[in-house]
Amino acid sequence: MTKIVLVGAGSIQFGAQLLGDIFQSKVLTDSEIVFNDINPVAVEKTRKLAQEYIDANGLNQRVSVEMDLAKALKGADFVVIMIEIGDRFKLWDLDWKIPQQYGIQQVYGENGGPGGLFHSLRIIPAILDICQKVSDHAPEATVFNFSNPMSRICTTVHRMFPHLKFIGMCHEIASLERHLPEILVQPSNNIFYRAGGLNHFSVLSEVDYTGSTSDVYQEILEKAPHYFAKMPGYSEIYNAAKATGKDIETEGWMGIDLSHLSEVREWSDRRLFALILKHFGVLPITTDSHFGEYISWAHDVSDHRGILDFYSYYRNYLGQGKATIKNEQRERMVPIIEGILTDNKYEEPAVNIPNKGYIKNLPEWIVVEVPAVVDGSGVSGIELNLPPGVLGLLTNQIGIHDLTAEAVLNKSKDLVIQALLVDPVVTSAKKIPEMVDHIIAEQRPWLNYLDT
Repeated sequence: MTKIVLVGAGSIQFGAQLLGDIFQSKVLTDSEIVFNDINPVAVEKTRKLAQEYIDANGLNQRVSVEMDLAKALKGADFVVIMIEIGDRFKLWDLDWKIPQQYGIQQVYGENGGPGGLFHSLRIIPAILDICQKVSDHAPEATVFNFSNPMSRICTTVHRMFPHLKFIGMCHEIASLERHLPEILVQPSNNIFYRAGGLNHFSVLSEVDYTGSTSDVYQEILEKAPHYFAKMPGYSEIYNAAKATGKDIETEGWMGIDLSHLSEVREWSDRRLFALILKHFGVLPITTDSHFGEYISWAHDVSDHRGILDFYSYYRNYLGQGKATIKNEQRERMVPIIEGILTDNKYEEPAVNIPNKGYIKNLPEWIVVEVPAVVDGSGVSGIELNLPPGVLGLLTNQIGIHDLTAEAVLNKSKDLVIQALLVDPVVTSAKKIPEMVDHIIAEQRPWLNYLDT
């Protein structure tokens, strides 16, 4: 019997998505699923939802709640981390808007830039505590992390626990599954692609399809402007949701139908994306809100309306509906679990793991997002060939990730200030110490450890 522990299972919306993936697996039919969370009421709702689905569909999985994480982890084969700290959106507002008040033109504030740093400082200590318990009670377990900021979390975890089988998971790569078949007019099972970089900062690196007689990447570069310029973005999705009171599911590997959204702003959500496409000659796998967090000049070219509408839609609609377990694949964790258990050796499109030569010019300790071979031994990254311009953008993040990890591990406010001062998004220095004191004061008790 395979034992899976879901940490943060009180998040019923995301928990329902993962449960749908687990319940449709033919490999995990007799698995034991243990829910753990700091909120007993919320986690019980997830357990009840799971048990009702099991009973209604005649499944054999066993589900239970264990509030003591040490006890929950005993005998675990796989551990899933899907936590957030505090009031997510209230704190996100602070991460985003306080730096702007100090003159820093960050476009989003979740994973990159100062906002990404403060988010990291808040959430990483809790994840390190979880990993310590995994190390103590289930050291051979494979750990999947879904929490953000992905690359900074994973980099810090691997620095403190180099022996842990810790894998970061993100579904942004699914955009290629949706867009490439449309652009190339090919079925998805006929297209081979690879992409990589840092999480939320990745690009398509290679692409081909059976029967092609020319440079397929060049074909994408020629066709992509017409395709993406007319594609609905989150402004259109948000407007439709306000008009109908119904959300459109956009998060995950499932298909997304936006054909009913007819009025579209040109390059909605993708004005920075368009510049990268034109001047760097690569296809980003995500939109302005994510990609722009890492670039100093992003504020000049990003679709700010699209970013604000994405945030408003995310805050007001996503995760607000009734949680349901669906028989469809939403995330890629379960295929990896199946690959490990069955040793079937397949290629997974994207995992976040330490860079062991997979992307040149980046150090081995930084966690990168790359494709990987999955087999009985786990995941092994695949080397990518990224162009010099993209490598230049990625190398700007080396010092930031290093100093973020060291600031957390050493509980150092001085290193927090240094992490900000090496960030290309930060273009003024005078008020940085004052801003750090401000954010620490606003985000107590989570940042108290930096005030000692």
